[in-house]
Amino acid sequence: MNEQPPVLVTRRLAPGVVERLSAQLAAALHDSELPMSREDLLAAVRGRRALITTLDERVDAELLDAAGPGLEIVANHAVGYHNVDVAACAERGITVTNTPGVLTAATADMAWALLLAATRRLGEGERLLRSGEPWAWAPTFMLGLELTGTQLGVLGMGRIGQAVARRAKGFDMPVRYHNRNPLPPEQADGAEWLPLEQLLSTSTVLVVTCPLSEATRHLLDARRLALLPLGAVVVAMTAGVVDEEALAAALESGALFAAAVDNFEREPAVPSALLAQDRAVLAPHLGSATVRTRQAMGNLAVDNVIAVLAGKDPLTPVGR
Repeated sequence: MNEQPPVLVTRRLAPGVVERLSAQLAAALHDSELPMSREDLLAAVRGRRALITTLDERVDAELLDAAGPGLEIVANHAVGYHNVDVAACAERGITVTNTPGVLTAATADMAWALLLAATRRLGEGERLLRSGEPWAWAPTFMLGLELTGTQLGVLGMGRIGQAVARRAKGFDMPVRYHNRNPLPPEQADGAEWLPLEQLLSTSTVLVVTCPLSEATRHLLDARRLALLPLGAVVVAMTAGVVDEEALAAALESGALFAAAVDNFEREPAVPSALLAQDRAVLAPHLGSATVRTRQAMGNLAVDNVIAVLAGKDPLTPVGR
């Protein structure tokens, strides 16, 4: 009987990544962009030593028990790891890793793409042209918001938030931010720390990049969204931090000029209330979706697996 490959890859990865892994370790690949059913996943993990997972796979006690005592590492192909029960893994001596750093630039670029699309109404304009409806240029036609000199607020000044802030210099935008604690001046790079509610009340444009946790889930609810200046713009790069129904309501009421969302709390489902808003720019989780970045993420997950299965320390452990 052939021995089962020690590594399970739960989703198709960027070109060359699985081939690189397979050159050193036998791996089984779920070669699809769609996730496995829970039943199939529980069956597939049995007897594996390593899992390369994505945010769609719930790594909990049930899955860890199904894998068995030989599982050594869960390498999450993402910066976030809210899909992984880190405590349950620690109880079983299983290493958890993620892929930070390598997607910073691509995600910050995407935040600015969404910000520009929302403030200049690009989605609305393209839909108008594709509809075939008559239109004519006029001084009042499809007026948007100008970013140059506008106050930018960043909620979550980690790697991605800092990269978003650096890009604001090209637009001469003053930057304020909120973290639990202020950054050292050299990291803040001129950005001013404010308490959360003060940040909201002074941000014409707000970019949300803080990670999802129990503390940040729905941090921006209806009450906090109402603190933003009338006609503000919100760009959400992290699912679950902004209450999506409250965001849609703020757009519907006209309290917000526009909003953009890159990933959603119950992917692939998108709230119908958001879909109904013409001033909502909606993207299917494209923040890190460049060839170079997805290859870098995949290769980092592979490097973590190779290191742990060789008895070495992981490169990017979670919870240590």
